[in-house]
Amino acid sequence: MTGRPPPYARSPARRQASAGDEHPPPAAMLGPPPPLVDSSAGRGVCIMSASWRDKQRPDLVNFVAAFLATNLYRLNFMALSPDFIFSHGGQSVAFIFETDWLPEREAAVFSRVSTLKRQFKYLYVVVVVRSAEQNESFNQSYFKYGMELGCPTFVPVCDPEMGFEKIVRIAHARGVCKQKDIVAAMRTEREQAVQCMDAFLRVVTSIPGIDSHDANALAQAIGSIEAIAKASKESILENTDLSTEKVERIVRFFRDPQYFLSPKIN
Repeated sequence: MTGRPPPYARSPARRQASAGDEHPPPAAMLGPPPPLVDSSAGRGVCIMSASWRDKQRPDLVNFVAAFLATNLYRLNFMALSPDFIFSHGGQSVAFIFETDWLPEREAAVFSRVSTLKRQFKYLYVVVVVRSAEQNESFNQSYFKYGMELGCPTFVPVCDPEMGFEKIVRIAHARGVCKQKDIVAAMRTEREQAVQCMDAFLRVVTSIPGIDSHDANALAQAIGSIEAIAKASKESILENTDLSTEKVERIVRFFRDPQYFLSPKIN
């Protein structure tokens, strides 16, 4: 199979590490991070917590920066409560990123999770568990602190580089879903507007002597049918190019029941 590499594909070195090596190679040995299939789908913003950055290995921070740049995310540093906030496609997603699970820190981690899940609608917790013992410890702590499944979502991974790739995948997917929702809403609004305009034209062109051009002029200058019904003869003449005869018919149509109800011959 040819073509560009799949999104977030891992290098052979990391696949080998994931399969059997308990200590995966550092990010500097893994080569350049892979891009998204559609790189134009990136173009978001990633805000990294300055305190999280200062606690990490330099090679991991470099990997994060390179991976974001490859996928067209702009990186900023700020004082944050979560470790990362991604903004993509009009959607903001927050992440806690524990790059090494330590049982002695479980209380601080879950206390932080409980606080942040009340502040962010979309919060994910990515936890690096390198061994079976760490994984067992994490599972016990998860239930010990009464976490609800999916509230927030926890994502265990085997190394920090894989963890950050998961973070970007989640943020990207959330952004794409948000964009699709916006497009669908705009399409629905456009269809409703067309339907309303069709109804408007049917009503206004039912007035004897008024054609589609006149109806469009009234819609642009006066507005809705209700506004046209309330508008004075002088106002319509001043704001449209309709003749006096047509304006008089419009005013009579909306204000004279006998004229409105009498049979018309166009």
